[in-house]
Amino acid sequence: MTRRRPDGPLLFRLGAVLLVAIVAYTGCGALMPGGSSLQVSASGTGPGVTEDSVKVVFIGTDLTKTASLTGFTNADVGKPKEQVEALAAYINANGGIAGRKLDAVYREYEASNDSPAAETTLCSQITQDDQAFAVVLTGQLQSNARPCYAQRQTLMLDATLIANAKSTFSSLSPYLWTATFPEYDAFASSFLAVLSREKFFEGRDKTGLVAADTPANKSVYDEIVVPFMEEAGIEPTVSWIDTTSLGTLNSGLSQAAVNFRGKKIDRVFFLGGARIAPFFMTSAAAISYTARYGISTFDSPGFMVSNPGTIPPAALKGMVGVGFAPGYDVPDSEMAFPASDAEKNCQKIYSDAGITFKARENARVAFTYCDAALMLQAGAKDLGADLNAGAWGAAAQNMTFSTAAGLGDFGGGNAAGTAYRVLKFSDSCGCFTYSGPVTSLGQ
Repeated sequence: MTRRRPDGPLLFRLGAVLLVAIVAYTGCGALMPGGSSLQVSASGTGPGVTEDSVKVVFIGTDLTKTASLTGFTNADVGKPKEQVEALAAYINANGGIAGRKLDAVYREYEASNDSPAAETTLCSQITQDDQAFAVVLTGQLQSNARPCYAQRQTLMLDATLIANAKSTFSSLSPYLWTATFPEYDAFASSFLAVLSREKFFEGRDKTGLVAADTPANKSVYDEIVVPFMEEAGIEPTVSWIDTTSLGTLNSGLSQAAVNFRGKKIDRVFFLGGARIAPFFMTSAAAISYTARYGISTFDSPGFMVSNPGTIPPAALKGMVGVGFAPGYDVPDSEMAFPASDAEKNCQKIYSDAGITFKARENARVAFTYCDAALMLQAGAKDLGADLNAGAWGAAAQNMTFSTAAGLGDFGGGNAAGTAYRVLKFSDSCGCFTYSGPVTSLGQ
């Protein structure tokens, strides 16, 4: 039977979706100020803080329009506004934030309108109109977003599935944190180690790498990937994907597939996430090319399985890599829900408010909100009058906190996602599964 190739309109539509809804985060670079240029104070109160309240904005990124335009399937994540209200009620009934009432505001952001200008408008609304102390980011992918909040001394709890490198956290310190996901450098080290242990490169002296052309990826490539490949005796062919326009995106992915096919490369892995992986696979299928792929949570494994009409089924076979957020990775049949104490705690907070979830994937946004709210509370536990980003950041280094939506326990730094499991595609269930124990990132 001859495989039917995706037609031109389909590939155009896929490219448009990738550009609109999953624009790659372009990292820090010249757009991100160095830590020394940011105003930081450890005394007094920050914006949005009064004697009896703390204002925090939770952003909800609406993908409904994008899904209707493309036919893509995304898991129902419930009603985020009600989830935020439930969290505020819980926090306020349990001590508040540094003894103050959590004044939670929900703002919705339309993903199909994402652009640097739209991010600037949103940042201004939150920092000037709302005058928030902190913001929970859920889909802010433009390069100007995080520097905008940092320059306006607004604490960020980043719940966006995005590659935040150590240099990014450092340059935006003390304003940027994630209560769910990992620091990118530690992730990359573990990712390559897992691919090696799983014999992904065995018998090969060459491999393909598809990566978003970002400063974070360039840094990880130079400092982690290159030394690994040199020691392993493997020659990487790297395709840096420019995601700034539909034209550069499509041409980059298509050219990568052509290059890999021409060099007879049959092992390809991805850096940077942004769902570049599934869209590359579709472009590759259009020229009858496929390979065994190394992937991670950053590549949205659940999205691949949920959209069989878009992702070639043959591309899933043999996939292996690193998973660090169960709601994005595996079905409940492969990992009971809820599993960890942190998951059980967040589930109870919501169930007490009358909010339930059919499965873990339906709770993935709600649980990142829960992570952010509880991390904010934990970091402020011993603070009193001086509630500001600088004081919170210093105190947070000693907090006790475990992520519900990710894996691991906070142990210092800026990222609460500190662990992973080996992630594999299983032919028997037609899904991704975890294997082996929970392992600390960096190993």
